Amino acid sequence: MGTSIVGLGMTELGRVYGRSPRRLAADAVRLAAADAGLALADLDGLLVSHGLGGSPGIELADTLGLRDLRMLSLVNSFGATAGAMVSYAAMSVLNGSATTVACVFADAPLKPRQSAGSAYDRGARGGTGGAPGKAEWYGFGGMTAALGLRSVNSHYALAAQRHMARYGTTSEQLGAIAVATRKWAAGNPLAQMREPITIEDHQRSRWVSEPLHLLDCCLVSNGAVAVIVTSADRARDLARPPVHLWGWGQGHPGDRKERGSDFGLTTGAAASGAAAMKMAGVTPADVDVCELYDCYTYTVLVTLEDYGFCAKGEGGAFAASGALGPGGSLPTNTGGGQLSAYYMWGMTPLSEAVIQARGDGGERQAPSTDVILVSGNGGILDHHSTLVVSPHEKGA
Repeated sequence: MGTSIVGLGMTELGRVYGRSPRRLAADAVRLAAADAGLALADLDGLLVSHGLGGSPGIELADTLGLRDLRMLSLVNSFGATAGAMVSYAAMSVLNGSATTVACVFADAPLKPRQSAGSAYDRGARGGTGGAPGKAEWYGFGGMTAALGLRSVNSHYALAAQRHMARYGTTSEQLGAIAVATRKWAAGNPLAQMREPITIEDHQRSRWVSEPLHLLDCCLVSNGAVAVIVTSADRARDLARPPVHLWGWGQGHPGDRKERGSDFGLTTGAAASGAAAMKMAGVTPADVDVCELYDCYTYTVLVTLEDYGFCAKGEGGAFAASGALGPGGSLPTNTGGGQLSAYYMWGMTPLSEAVIQARGDGGERQAPSTDVILVSGNGGILDHHSTLVVSPHEKGA
């Protein structure tokens, strides 16, 4: 018996005000159930993930009026959570713990008249630990904070700078990722940013934290996305074409930037991707489409290397070759990703994978979607999840 994603629910995304994360999450679950042709009463599992605001939690079950659940939990591996939730839901279906599980992420960090960047200030989320709004620095995190590295942007800039120093990666190569992603976004009516950009635009955009320009950095969005996981047998009789789960994996390297660390050079994608592809019975050569977590252009580059789509240190040249954009050999982030479409943590790449596997991409539909690889990245390259999905049942 296999497992499948059978429902996708997406609220309005972007600068959406006036609804709490709990209301957004409830709306997304309702939309996912309707998409699958299911009633809320058909759900016997609910996995919840929230952003920086700390809501929603498991009280979402009461908001939705769910009763007699066999599985209910709050899950958080930051940007790796979506892939983790789907794998936990699939395992629960396979072992009989539940039959039909909704997985939802919601966040509303954007406030009227507030900059997007202020929503993700590292100090505002507690440094290396602690509650939002209360900085708590310890270990190597305390040392780097004392040296001025107090933002997510600065830490990813440090990782990108190390990759550049070791392998000769250039800012223009990172820019090629931003340009390719924006080309895909032009075909996505839900994307926040659809205007074409060039390498020159990328280079002219302001520094956020050198070597990262503004166009190297993801958007900030309000909204919610939910998916529903059930058995492949049941999926055949539901409303929409099922998206079958072939494999999954996680990787949590625990790098702390000490001497000898691979921070910035290798990420948890190496272990996570290998596990997911082994379970799915595929190799990088079999993958038709990649939907990668792209909080920064650099994240895409290092993830491609760690998954084995190119050799270590060759991610920049691979991106600059045009492979990732429309008409390229490896369509990547076909909806515009987090750089140009919307930032819903790991639900951004997962939702686009479902859209592509169903053939619902419209003018951005990839030519072949037999095997789609989905990544999630959390923290400062601390956590990683990978899914391999397909419109076909495994082994069919």
